[in-house]
Amino acid sequence: MKIQKQDWLSQWAIYSPEKIAVKEYETGRALSYGDLNRMSNRLAHHLTDNLGITKGDRIAVLAENCLEYILLFGVAQKTGCIIVPLNYRLTSAEIDYLLVDASPVLVINESKFFEVLQASDQYSIIPGKWSMESLTEFCDPKVSRDEDEHFDIVSLEEDHPVFILYTSGTTGFPKGAIYSHKMLFWNSINTAMSLIINSESRTINVMPPFHTGGWNVLLTPFLHHGGYTCLMKKFEPEAVLDLLQEEQVTIFMAVPTMLKMIADSPGFEQADFGTMHYLIVGGEPMPIPLIETWQDKGVPVRQGYGMTEVGPNLTSLHQDDAVRKKGSIGRANFYVQIKIVDEAGHQTKVNEPGELLLKGPMVTPGYWNNAEATGKSIEDGWFHTGDMVREDEEGYLYVVDRIKNMYISGGENVYPAEIERVIMELPAVSEVAVVGIPDPKWGESGRAFVVRRSGMDLNAEEVKMHCKSKLAKFKVPKSVVFLLELPKNDAGKLNKMELKTLANIKN
Repeated sequence: MKIQKQDWLSQWAIYSPEKIAVKEYETGRALSYGDLNRMSNRLAHHLTDNLGITKGDRIAVLAENCLEYILLFGVAQKTGCIIVPLNYRLTSAEIDYLLVDASPVLVINESKFFEVLQASDQYSIIPGKWSMESLTEFCDPKVSRDEDEHFDIVSLEEDHPVFILYTSGTTGFPKGAIYSHKMLFWNSINTAMSLIINSESRTINVMPPFHTGGWNVLLTPFLHHGGYTCLMKKFEPEAVLDLLQEEQVTIFMAVPTMLKMIADSPGFEQADFGTMHYLIVGGEPMPIPLIETWQDKGVPVRQGYGMTEVGPNLTSLHQDDAVRKKGSIGRANFYVQIKIVDEAGHQTKVNEPGELLLKGPMVTPGYWNNAEATGKSIEDGWFHTGDMVREDEEGYLYVVDRIKNMYISGGENVYPAEIERVIMELPAVSEVAVVGIPDPKWGESGRAFVVRRSGMDLNAEEVKMHCKSKLAKFKVPKSVVFLLELPKNDAGKLNKMELKTLANIKN
């Protein structure tokens, strides 16, 4: 196991100390690379000297995009503490599960999320509790302290976590994907070799910090390469449209739903995107008409494929092939190995569908506290994605189906098993199955098929209300259909393909 010291902020504080690294759109607050390094040093000293936080300790954060998150990233590189970004869209019950699993020694939250956090049973026994507002006061760059100038960086094993990023699991319970310092480095290298990223690069980050997309599609590669990022707490299409021009953005990442909303904004026709090299699209395939809308404005589109546990920047479709290779996720990035196998583990032929396997230095060491899930996902260094793909004659990849039955709603991964588990809590439910159906706004939304228990009453609104009390809003099924029985195959197992056909008929 290699030992490394990886402190990007201290390096850029030497090369470009006055250059602005990050800015908050809502407040206008900004920090240079010199500021980031000094404030991270100060915070690292406080956490280690006064709170006793050491390498491997988890710090959970419930907050929207903010400068303090970037400081904590710097602290993680310096001290070896592990950042656990919590999804602020979750309910207290869901937050409680994550706190139990991660066992953080410190939780930092924005005051507006405190009520949800306080309702978690686990929160009460966590030793350290900070408000983000207190952290903001502590990290004032206008105040100078002796400890700002230096911190003795801790040596870290390359597989040591920098983040634990929770993803919904096929079992209905979230899994904490370990995102290591090695993954951090090699994802940045892969990204910069695929895209144009350097110290002159500029972007806006609208992706939430509890997603790998919020950290590792562009933000951490930009911090590694000395670029500039404008952070937004919430996606606002008209504001983003203005910022793309005002901030002279060179690369921008978003999901197709967001890009359509920007294109539909009143000022889009008159907008000038002269500084933009291209858009980076993730989360779901981008419709050809939308690609052409942006290309007509002189902005090429780069589509790709990624996942929390690997990369996430794994494949890229060059902008010149965006229309010619419609539906493709492109080809593997430089240091990404791929293999497509059938059910027997044999490599497939050209255009023959099979499961996508990935290997390389950007693969997760595993799942936090979950050796069973790790063993199922990683075999001989190959990560089993659970996605069915095919490779054409030119080596371009196409996603055929999601083996795990996941669907994507507004760029959010939604796993039916999690929703089904919640719906089954209702006494009147005998069986349930959830599938994704086409949605004109969100790409896909959930439809729950429910079988009532004999002699018991239950309506669609009651199902939705129960889901709303236990699940984040984007996971709540948009529609509920009652059936006498769920379709099964000859083996008696749920036939999801038939259910999806039925869902489309009833759409």
